[in-house]
Amino acid sequence: LPGAEDETPTPTETPGSHPYACPECNKAFFQSSTLSRHQRTHTGERPYACSLCGKQFSQRANHTQHQHTHTGARPYRCGDCGKTFAFSSRLLQHQLVHTGDRPYRCPDCHKAFNQKSNLKQHQRLHSGQKPPAYKRPETSQKPYGCHQCGKAFRVSSHLLRHQVTHTRERPYTCPDCGRGFALSAHLQRHRAVHSGEKPYPCPQCGKRFGLGARLDRHLRTHSGERPYKCGDCGAGFVDSSALIKHRHIHTGEKPYACPECGKSFGRSSYLATHRRVHSGERPYPCPDCGKGFASSSDLSKHRRVHTGEKPYSCGLCGRAFSRSSNLLAHQKVHRSGPEPGE
Repeated sequence: LPGAEDETPTPTETPGSHPYACPECNKAFFQSSTLSRHQRTHTGERPYACSLCGKQFSQRANHTQHQHTHTGARPYRCGDCGKTFAFSSRLLQHQLVHTGDRPYRCPDCHKAFNQKSNLKQHQRLHSGQKPPAYKRPETSQKPYGCHQCGKAFRVSSHLLRHQVTHTRERPYTCPDCGRGFALSAHLQRHRAVHSGEKPYPCPQCGKRFGLGARLDRHLRTHSGERPYKCGDCGAGFVDSSALIKHRHIHTGEKPYACPECGKSFGRSSYLATHRRVHSGERPYPCPDCGKGFASSSDLSKHRRVHTGEKPYSCGLCGRAFSRSSNLLAHQKVHRSGPEPGE
């Protein structure tokens, strides 16, 4: 009929429960208003703009939830661990941590993911395609925003590095111990652990470090500075990563599950060490006797057998021990009475 294309979408003549069809993709909807919202995915229209940062949205509900990033409101609470979120979609994504469900599988390598967006980002490793970035208004000092969490960056390359944190992809593998890293720069810094090179000396005590960042953290042991505070208990930490790991104590979250036995861990490094129980891998050999260990910390403890070092001293009697667990066991003596023979 003449002029029919300019009219509001009308129900299709075919009887059914979804009478409003999209002329672009033929997807059908029960209400014309739902079809109108859907059509914005084709037109790119974003009529709802945030008055504070200028970010635009195609749906009013997304605009409303976005306001929580400015107000700090987190109205969506997880019934399993109590963790709160600003967006209902983030809560749904988080709940997969508890269920362990990973419904999205890569057709190329069969790796599974708990979010479709993480699968899409992973597939770019196979295709070589760079991930898209939405650009904020030119007035913003950080125009490149992450679609997953809204965090903004001044340059697009920083956004690309950040997006790996959502997929937890670690495509750069250490040839010495098999540990994976999200960025090649992180792998290069890690390899100093195996080479033994420690070019950064502490001006206070002379202890040397393979990474400048580790020297910076170490210097805080002399100054006593602990700038990263836990909002739940007030405990202070020398770096942000230590605070993030500590917070798992309060949330009870253990997002890193072993694919072999299902055991979960609060830190990815704990999972990496645990997996060597299944593989039998012991990449850290003792230079004195050749005995191998699954983690560098186990090697450090073992080497005290050769050096005689006893860094843990009792504050009451001065007795020294090579391991902190032995010191803790000894301190019970002072609470319950002297050890036999003393």
